[in-house]
Amino acid sequence: MNNSYIQSVYQQSAARGATRVGQVVALYDTLLRDFRRALAAFQNNDIECRIFEMNHALTVIAELQNSLDRERGAEAALQLNKLYELARGLILQANVSPSPEAFHRLIELFTPLRQAWQQIDQQLPVESPREATPPVYTTPGSTPHPPRQAGPLSANESTVAWKA
Repeated sequence: MNNSYIQSVYQQSAARGATRVGQVVALYDTLLRDFRRALAAFQNNDIECRIFEMNHALTVIAELQNSLDRERGAEAALQLNKLYELARGLILQANVSPSPEAFHRLIELFTPLRQAWQQIDQQLPVESPREATPPVYTTPGSTPHPPRQAGPLSANESTVAWKA
């Protein structure tokens, strides 16, 4: 098992337990990591890795844009959307004309934003654990239905003994 796999599993686990704002912080962490890896790849003349990291950053930006609550966020959501569009352009420019300055500009753009989101997350009251929503099971051509609840069987039901 390599370190990147372990780190990925840890990050996914932490993100699942995070608040919504904490999940935004995690996305910003991922962006900053992508930019730093792209910078290192640029310095090592590893074009494939640099492009991979910058393309991943574009995916993260898309996720951030999709998570904007344009109704409740109003002006803030509008401004963040503009920022993400600007970042897209900077990322594409860094892919076409890479330079250390381009990567540093992206890092400098998102570092204070990440810190601001983390401050907000730390100031929020601790959320109570959400009740688990039971999964919905479907089969092709059927309508979704929730899983059966455990309990006594009705007169029409029987148990089935499974054998290995």
